[in-house]
Amino acid sequence: MEVTRVGVEVATRAPTGETGAYVLGADPALLVDPAAESDELDALAAERGVGHVAVTHHHPDHVGAVAHYADRRDATVWARTGRGDAFEAETGIEPDRAFAEGTTIETGDGAVRVVDTPGHAPEHVAFAAGEDGGDTAIVCGDLAVAQGSVVVGAPDGDMRAYLTSLRRVHAMAPDRLLPGHGPTVEGPAVCATATRLIAHRLDRERRVRRAVEGGAETLAAVCDAAYEKDLAGVRDLAEATVRAHLEKLAVEGAVGWDGKRASPVG
Repeated sequence: MEVTRVGVEVATRAPTGETGAYVLGADPALLVDPAAESDELDALAAERGVGHVAVTHHHPDHVGAVAHYADRRDATVWARTGRGDAFEAETGIEPDRAFAEGTTIETGDGAVRVVDTPGHAPEHVAFAAGEDGGDTAIVCGDLAVAQGSVVVGAPDGDMRAYLTSLRRVHAMAPDRLLPGHGPTVEGPAVCATATRLIAHRLDRERRVRRAVEGGAETLAAVCDAAYEKDLAGVRDLAEATVRAHLEKLAVEGAVGWDGKRASPVG
């Protein structure tokens, strides 16, 4: 199955300044994450006969042109089961069909399978497709990036779910990861990227736990202790990430956290 990426400029805090929209298969093809309109994406959607539109998750930098391409291509619009209202609120269009883990969306070149990958957002999914030669590709949205890390911030981000999703993709060992932001990850780098992102999150978790055990109580104090860099311009993202770590540690009984104050356990 042919999988083609088109980068579209969009308001995003990702350093790339754009989101990757992907067209999978042909006649009908599946369009994933049309974040904005572009001439290049218009032409590709027409050339490949887009007949389905779906998103990895509902963040604004992934959904901006869902209604446009659904209307232009008279396409079937898909949303996560139980998330139809939220999908409509973000995209301005009511979904036609719902998918869940394991649902297949049929294109003219074969089936694309939905893979649950929550964590960055509660409704986050990925789309797995077989390619020519037996290779597999996963359009992974904001699950992974080739460089840097992904924000997993409370209240919508769930750190336990995110780590589980990374481990799941690592176990699947696809030939290619196709992120929402940044370049494709291929070959051995796929598992290495998942391993790196897991290690990064666990390292931050250790820093958060040490901060609490060292007496930091407020979110701001834990954040200051857990990050050893200037947070100007990203302070809100860092604090949301620390909150997600605190929520995970609290569920696991490693720290106390009541939503305002952190405390050591034992």
